[in-house]
Amino acid sequence: MASNKNSYLMAKKPHLSFWQIWNMSFGFLGIQFGFALQNANVSRIFETLGANVEDIPILWIAAPVTGLIIQPIIGHMSDKTWGKLGRRRPYFLVGAILASLALFVMPNSPALWIAAGMLWIMDASINISMEPFRAFVGDMLPSDQRTSGFAMQSFFIGTGAVVASALPYMMTNWFDVSNTAPEGMVPLSVKLSFYIGGAIFFLAVLWTVVRTKEYSPEEMEAFSEENAERKKQEAEADEVLPAARFLKASVTWIITGALLTLLVYYYKLEAELYILGVGLLVYGVVQIITGLLVKKGSDKNGFVVVINDLFKMPKTMKQLAIVQFFSWFALFAMWIYTTAAVTNHIYGTDDSTSKLFNEGADWVGVMFAVYNGFAAVVAFLLPVLAKYTNRKITHLTALFLGGLGLISIYFIKDPSWLILSMVGVGVAWASILAMPYAILTGSLPQHKMGTYMGIFNFFIVIPQILAASLLGFFVKTIAGGEAVYALILGGGSMILAGLLTLLVDDVDDPNRSKA
Repeated sequence: MASNKNSYLMAKKPHLSFWQIWNMSFGFLGIQFGFALQNANVSRIFETLGANVEDIPILWIAAPVTGLIIQPIIGHMSDKTWGKLGRRRPYFLVGAILASLALFVMPNSPALWIAAGMLWIMDASINISMEPFRAFVGDMLPSDQRTSGFAMQSFFIGTGAVVASALPYMMTNWFDVSNTAPEGMVPLSVKLSFYIGGAIFFLAVLWTVVRTKEYSPEEMEAFSEENAERKKQEAEADEVLPAARFLKASVTWIITGALLTLLVYYYKLEAELYILGVGLLVYGVVQIITGLLVKKGSDKNGFVVVINDLFKMPKTMKQLAIVQFFSWFALFAMWIYTTAAVTNHIYGTDDSTSKLFNEGADWVGVMFAVYNGFAAVVAFLLPVLAKYTNRKITHLTALFLGGLGLISIYFIKDPSWLILSMVGVGVAWASILAMPYAILTGSLPQHKMGTYMGIFNFFIVIPQILAASLLGFFVKTIAGGEAVYALILGGGSMILAGLLTLLVDDVDDPNRSKA
């Protein structure tokens, strides 16, 4: 597609046209259809099936735990894959098929535990498709086009989510489909939205699979030779740390996890807090296993490679990981609690069977459509702002606007004004989907792009696990059951992420002198 004989011999990635970047990013339209339907409606489905508001976060926990495992595995596998469909595209297609099936099943869940299981499967399937898309940009685009490449992904994410988030509202208000149902039943408007989303997910990803071709391993090798320093970096990235490094580090994690677990048990704290303690213990055990495998000489094992790469993250990636952590903690607070916050704090009801509650829940879908729609528009402005300032200032500005937008929800009484809050969130969302990845790809070894993208997603998944572990406790114990305080906490977290962006070393920024 993008390659030709001359560019291959020059060992330099050619610039892609607007439409080539469009085609390689189009699959994200479908991915975000699934993601947006999940975010805007799953908490509603849980409440419909009988979940209490403080229990909702724990029901989300299986999905991110699965993602934590799947993402680096898929990234590592896609780095090593080459076949008729290329390197990344087989994973796009398999994930799309599985996610589409899950979207058809989810709204028909007869019980709460089945809905929670379907969320697990759906989230894992979406990740199978989504994770290689990030590495795809790093594979296919030269450095100076990557900001535009990730911005194009942001555009499709925003566009897909606009329609997907608003679908239940559109079904009810445009097509007169019922948005209420008997107790324990999901409304027809939500069911039809999931069916449409499943079809669009598959077709959009199929478009990218059919309309793009990937560089062969030989071409990728030639491209990596254009920079001697990069080749040296790649050789260093393949070196495995000594076993003692893993074994020594494991002790701290195991002791910390054990103490936290004992504190939760002794003081009879919320059960979901066990997730933190057990999670730290498991991470310590993972390091012991890694150390023992290295000691035995099994350092080519995929498990060892992923953990070794985690320990050896480039400096820029470590800095961005902290920014991502606080950014995504804020997003998960919003996705989990906006429905409960709006219906209770603004509409004044928590009765999930009432017409007023469902009007509020539908309006949340509109709110989510607004922030995604605004993100789609802003996505093309971000590279312009980055050109005249730099990528860090652009991200800082966007995160500040998003944080203020979340905090403002507490002060709003008229639901119509919530649209203004979502404008700020939309700017932040566009930047979160583009700027960290544009900064990151320039600091990564090319041959480990998929693995490191998978590891980078740890810092999306870990704050989700933390949100699921702590926010239920926070809302019930500290916030007096008022979900809106979770949004204020999220707004503060997003502002902090913006400030931390200033500490990131953007080694590949064309405007580095302006940082």
